[in-house]
Amino acid sequence: MQIETSGILINMRAFSERDAVAHIFTRDNGVLVGMLRGAISAKKNKPLVGQYGNVSWNARIDSQLGVFHFESEKNMVAPLMLNNDLLKIMNSVFALIYTLIPERESYENLYNDTLGLLQKLPNSQSPYDEYLKWEAGLLGELGYALDLTKCSGCGRTENLVYLSPKTGRAVCENCGAPYADKLYKLPLNLNITKRFISGICATQGVDVPLARKMF
Repeated sequence: MQIETSGILINMRAFSERDAVAHIFTRDNGVLVGMLRGAISAKKNKPLVGQYGNVSWNARIDSQLGVFHFESEKNMVAPLMLNNDLLKIMNSVFALIYTLIPERESYENLYNDTLGLLQKLPNSQSPYDEYLKWEAGLLGELGYALDLTKCSGCGRTENLVYLSPKTGRAVCENCGAPYADKLYKLPLNLNITKRFISGICATQGVDVPLARKMF
């Protein structure tokens, strides 16, 4: 079996003194896992987390780990290296994809959003706002889409001050007043999305990635 696509190297861990097991987030096939031969010992063209490029994945049968051939076209990390905040965002993005996205299931919208975020970050005046949009998109891809456009109780579009942790839908001040202690207070922020992510991680039986806990 062979897969030809493009993708972002989001995780790599040593398998031996020479080789590494890599996770590459691809446009067409979601997260692919395979062996990168010589990735650890390479002196030139060393694969690095954050690189974007052409991906070839080969295996004799579908259930095998498979072997990558990865040709980097662009290092998405290089423009972020001197900014700790941007690196924290990138690490959180990759860690959440690695932890929560199942293998070989297409998430084209999330892939495009991820690539777009990495391209925007170096010149962004509000990187955490950009990241918040990405994280809200991630929640939507995982089945927890947030609706901040109207009140889930009465349908009003003004005075939306709460968010339901159960439905992910906005609630106006009047409808939410009796339950204010159980609702999240808008505007949306990273603490709120983190709570949703914590719930998803608990459902999947995994811990919230350390990189996401950093902010």
